[in-house]
Amino acid sequence: MRPGFHSVTPYLIARGASAAIEFYKQAFGATELIRVPAPDGQLMHSELQIGDSHIMMADEHPDMGYVSPLTLGKSPVGFMLYVDDADATYAQAIAAGAKSIGAMADREYGRSGIVEDPFGYQWYVTTFKG
Repeated sequence: MRPGFHSVTPYLIARGASAAIEFYKQAFGATELIRVPAPDGQLMHSELQIGDSHIMMADEHPDMGYVSPLTLGKSPVGFMLYVDDADATYAQAIAAGAKSIGAMADREYGRSGIVEDPFGYQWYVTTFKG
């Protein structure tokens, strides 16, 4: 196994992956680990860390079959983001440009709200009560 990674690592395709990286830094405190630009300036590959988890990302290339949620019209994938303070992270994501899909509320599993990022992915911002 690759050090620092878990068994499953999502690979996101984004329209404007470089802008998505900057959004994830502002909204979720992501750390950029690797950025590999293509000769045309698009992002061929990148790796980010949010908390103790990693995600990989690249720009969409419809000619190769790699399309983003914005091209598809919706993403079939959502992300659970476990944080110490869901209210603060939710507000930070909204301030960075996400839109509210589900208001913050107390739920049976903890405090949670849903935001959609500008790139079409939904994030379930959650403080788990255990």
